[in-house]
Amino acid sequence: MTRQKDAVRFLLCVNADAYPASLEARKVYRALADPDAEVKGFVRVVDESGEDYLYPQSMFVAVDLPQAAVEALLSARSGGAA
Repeated sequence: MTRQKDAVRFLLCVNADAYPASLEARKVYRALADPDAEVKGFVRVVDESGEDYLYPQSMFVAVDLPQAAVEALLSARSGGAA
């Protein structure tokens, strides 16, 4: 399977100490493409508020998920689940 540039990406939060109201450690978050931010060491993440914000890349690790997991996460988030 070929990955497209606009493919859905998910990141695992490994450190939420600086943002306890916005992020949870050991939780998977959807990342949005933001090449300008990535050059500066940040990633754009849809956080607990449901909005996207920039966070330091060092707080996350990229995860490859099976398609069924991606679909389940996207479905849950569009349905209002956290």
